[in-house]
Amino acid sequence: FFNSGLFSRGSTLGRLSRFYAQAALAARATGRVDFDMLFGPAYKGITLAAGTAMALAEYGLDVPFAFNRKEAKDHGEGGLIVGEPLAGRVLIVDDVITDGAAKRESVELIRAHGATPCGVLIALDRSERTGADDALSSLSAVAAFEGAFGIPVIPVARLEDLMQFIDSDAPSAATVRPHRQAMLDYRSRYGA
Repeated sequence: FFNSGLFSRGSTLGRLSRFYAQAALAARATGRVDFDMLFGPAYKGITLAAGTAMALAEYGLDVPFAFNRKEAKDHGEGGLIVGEPLAGRVLIVDDVITDGAAKRESVELIRAHGATPCGVLIALDRSERTGADDALSSLSAVAAFEGAFGIPVIPVARLEDLMQFIDSDAPSAATVRPHRQAMLDYRSRYGA
């Protein structure tokens, strides 16, 4: 289980946001994705998109961002979208893809506003299959989403990266090493 809500301090969210920004810039440099703005789906995507926009500005790329509300507001500025109006090529920023439903909603929302979803930036590709335990897909959630929408998913890290880190000599790896077997068991059952 990956919980981006644990990045609840300015220092940790700032560091995570810089990793997101680096992944976005690397994908842009290789031509994998080009974007005009960021979109953070409610709720976790909101802070991740805002933090990534700030980190991108630190790297010299000042892009606008927006996010959605779960329910439309009928007073004040109103509506479902907060921030910059959705326009151009929009990079969706969120934590993970589980079954793709939230990202599918984001794609539909962006298109409904006349913009183009161009990619999804996530913290961790868990490389897990979707579906009920007795009917798991042969594809990972990320591969299924990419196939369904033709939109690239750019992970900051993959489960394989995390496993390599756990097996490394890095001093901080010791804090997560006790979870290694549970991760291997999970990957054996749900891994794509």
